[in-house]
Amino acid sequence: MKVKQVLIYGACSAVLFAGGVAVGQQDIDPHVHPHLAEAQHLISSAEGQIDAAQAAWHDKLGDHAQRAKQLLQQADEELKQAAIYSNKYK
Repeated sequence: MKVKQVLIYGACSAVLFAGGVAVGQQDIDPHVHPHLAEAQHLISSAEGQIDAAQAAWHDKLGDHAQRAKQLLQQADEELKQAAIYSNKYK
C-alpha cells in the first residue's frame, strides 16, 4: 500500500509541477523581461519542489508548506504586475 501511495503522490506532484511551469512561463515574455521571466521560472520550480516535499512527507509538514506555496503564488503575481507596469514605459 505504501508504494501505491508514493506513486499516487508522485503523479499528482508531477502534474501540479508541470501546470505551475506552464502557467508561470506564459505570463512574462523572456524577450522583454528576461530577469522577471527567470524569477517566475524559479518560483514555479520552487512550487514543484514543495509539492514533492509534501508528497515525500505525506503532508506531515503542517500548514507551513502550503503557506510557502501561497507566498510563492503572491510573489509570482507581483512579478506579473511589475512586468505590466514597466511595459507602460517602453
